[in-house]
Amino acid sequence: MGKIEFDFNQIADLPAFYRHFAERFALGEGFGANLDALWDVVTGDISLPVEIEFLNLNARSKRRFGAIILLFEEAEEELEGNLRFNIRETSSTATHQRG
Repeated sequence: MGKIEFDFNQIADLPAFYRHFAERFALGEGFGANLDALWDVVTGDISLPVEIEFLNLNARSKRRFGAIILLFEEAEEELEGNLRFNIRETSSTATHQRG
């Protein structure tokens, strides 16, 4: 299982997240950079299995990126073990981890 990390010390806002995501998964300019496009790519276009980890999220960042966090949590359930999603706060402790 490959692992892709997103360091939120390097990601200031939603457009930056979508840029990082498109770069990490080599999506090109056709990626729609919105929640619907993200869902479609995560559940149908990226190579699975994969582990996605969000690093350095504080409470403010969790609020700012809440919709994306929920999307990955739902995708993790939908993909039944082919996607693992974790969040590591600034203190380096895992705050979300499923089997």
